[in-house]
Amino acid sequence: MRKLEEKIFKALMIGATTLIIAILLYIFYVILRKGLPSMNWDMVTRIPTGGFYLGKEGGILNAIAGSLMMIFGAVLISTFISLPVALFINFVLRKNSTFSNIARFGFDILFGIPSIVYGAFGFMVMILLGIQASLIGGMIAVALLIIPILVRSIDEVAAYVPRDMIEATLSLGATKYETLKVVYRQLMPGITTAILLAVGRGIGDAATVLFTAGYTDSIPTSLSQPAATLPLAIFFQLSSPIEEVQNRAYAAALILTVIILILSFLTRYFGNKLSKSKI
Repeated sequence: MRKLEEKIFKALMIGATTLIIAILLYIFYVILRKGLPSMNWDMVTRIPTGGFYLGKEGGILNAIAGSLMMIFGAVLISTFISLPVALFINFVLRKNSTFSNIARFGFDILFGIPSIVYGAFGFMVMILLGIQASLIGGMIAVALLIIPILVRSIDEVAAYVPRDMIEATLSLGATKYETLKVVYRQLMPGITTAILLAVGRGIGDAATVLFTAGYTDSIPTSLSQPAATLPLAIFFQLSSPIEEVQNRAYAAALILTVIILILSFLTRYFGNKLSKSKI
């Protein structure tokens, strides 16, 4: 009976894994089939010109630059907040204290809130403060979106840090701050993975920046100017009734996929390099 159950669950796991991989490969196939014919040098080197969304010349350099600037700023803001919070609830407080558990529960709830809610909340705050849709508004909204991801991801990794190492550091006369520096180096691979997850979620989200970042056909030169993003560029192009413009949306999706892959490889590379340097 046990062997039968084991075979059934093994078959289910293999089937689920195969299904997920097949769906992923199909998505890549659709993007490549529809996006590659529309891909050209102008797509990545030019901003939209007059009539771009009617099938005329131009590119999406404004959206590429806007997405990169926005996710870079959002990750900086969210990491600056998330890392101290995760370290505090794990190593300053007791790991299973009431406050730590309440904080984890709160971040789990924030994790599940739809991104459009963060966008609406950011838009409401911007109205109260008299701030127009801008690059900084989008950065803050995306940072709010990915903070729960970073905190909970780092928190899960922190659970595997040996308590003996912390106690040994304290027994040598180290302060809590010095102990946190040691822990931080141990957590570096986990922090890298958390940032990778946050980048993937933040750079591909359209609902958060729809109200907060605005949209423009130019590249922003200051934080107070509106900024275009690739998800919104894809959305606007797919909304066009012109087939050529719709195919450009798939080319933009291909560019976004490549950017995420490049950022993933770079994050992994530097994360592994930093984790080796601590030995």
